[in-house]
Amino acid sequence: MTKLNVNVKWSGKKFENIELDTDESPELFKTQIYSQTGVPPERQKIMVKGGMLKDTTDLNKLGLKEGHTFMMMGTAGEVVKPPPKPVQFLEDMTDAQMADALDIPAGLENLGNTCYMNSTLQCLRVMPELQTALGKYEGGIGGMDGRGNLTASLRDLFNNLNKSGEGFPPLVFWQMLRQAFPQFSQTGQGGVPMQQDAEECWSEIVSVLRSKLPPGDLASNNFVDQYMTGQMRTELKCVESADEEKQITTEAFSKLGCHISISTNFMINGILESLKEELEKNSPTLDRTAKYERVSRVNRLPKYLTVQFIRFFWKPQERIRAKILRKVKYPLEFDATELCTPELQSKFTKAKAKMKEVEDEKLQKKRDEKRRKLDPESPSGSSTSAMAVDKQEGNNESSTPATEQGKVNWNDYLDPELLKDEGCNPTGQYELCAVLTHVGRSADSGHYIGWVKKGEDEWHKFDDDKVSIVRDADIERLDGGGDWHTAYIVLYRAKQLD
Repeated sequence: MTKLNVNVKWSGKKFENIELDTDESPELFKTQIYSQTGVPPERQKIMVKGGMLKDTTDLNKLGLKEGHTFMMMGTAGEVVKPPPKPVQFLEDMTDAQMADALDIPAGLENLGNTCYMNSTLQCLRVMPELQTALGKYEGGIGGMDGRGNLTASLRDLFNNLNKSGEGFPPLVFWQMLRQAFPQFSQTGQGGVPMQQDAEECWSEIVSVLRSKLPPGDLASNNFVDQYMTGQMRTELKCVESADEEKQITTEAFSKLGCHISISTNFMINGILESLKEELEKNSPTLDRTAKYERVSRVNRLPKYLTVQFIRFFWKPQERIRAKILRKVKYPLEFDATELCTPELQSKFTKAKAKMKEVEDEKLQKKRDEKRRKLDPESPSGSSTSAMAVDKQEGNNESSTPATEQGKVNWNDYLDPELLKDEGCNPTGQYELCAVLTHVGRSADSGHYIGWVKKGEDEWHKFDDDKVSIVRDADIERLDGGGDWHTAYIVLYRAKQLD
């Protein structure tokens, strides 16, 4: 791996000591230039030997040396606004007009390698209950309480984002974050802020919210404890002694880890592997060191479930945190039942069966509608199947799907204890609502982006202050396996019951 400090000349200015990793893709280098010049990567024309720098160019083959100066052309800022017209087309709109027309939320400006913070904030913002809880926080900014200042600044930042249609500079929040956690104040050559770990930023913010947000209206716990915190039951047993009593403990968790080994292909397998551990310790029964097995299972699922892919590890010789690029698939809809204790699984059974029945009816209804459009004269499939049921069972009521009879009374299917537990997931069924990705080979470099679900097959991609619309297929491509954006943290929310 070769790292160089290079310069970029653009528009009569010289930007010095930009770190270039020749093992990374040119796309990452262009992103670094963007953070300093404001020229988006797609507008950058960078001169190299033989022509222009392309995203497919191998930087190692350019023969670059320390202090090399690139010449760049490109325009920063917004495209020139078109003259007023009676009818406006998307290609004629400014970024602000397009954002308003497409209902695109505001992004966050990059203040110098602050993409780790921006992506974290956009993913956390997907939870409306968090914004409600922040609205009830009465503290201000300027006191001696650094964590209180951070909470107040997050409240104010979210309020400003809700009002803004353009990229917003999170200056106050960034200042409060660095005051509360000095590790985020590190700078590199030229005083440029250093890239930080988004997972560390996520965890620190959540810990502050846990300690500072007020309790909910109907519970003594606050938002983080109610909606983002689960409970784990852990069983420790001695493998070599059947007579030794098992040790059972319970503890809270705010995220699950997905361990990535050479055989990990799916998120569920990586999580299950993280919940099982073999260790050696002194056995009081055998009076010697013995092998133990620690197995954990969830006995409370929160409404919002955070999963971290353990992609970074320390390389002592190179003294860097390297990245595991292995492809690990994660689902858009996630059944977390397999992670739970048998007791909790049994509480999900009735609701899960009803949810499947309702979803099957909706799917059949869509098929029938599609069939009617293709052949209006043809009877619907649901009517045909319903008549068959009537003939077999003589039950007229069964011919009407539950979704057509009216809304399901879920109180009849949900476990009473789970119904009382505000902020839990009473069914074990989740849908993906946010993804935080990283591109690059090291946690100390690269670029972070937040991807947030808006609706059915529609997501917002938050690349700092550049926000665009993407589809489910784009989200499924973030599972790793190469130099593309790779899921680092995923956030699931409990499936909504109709």
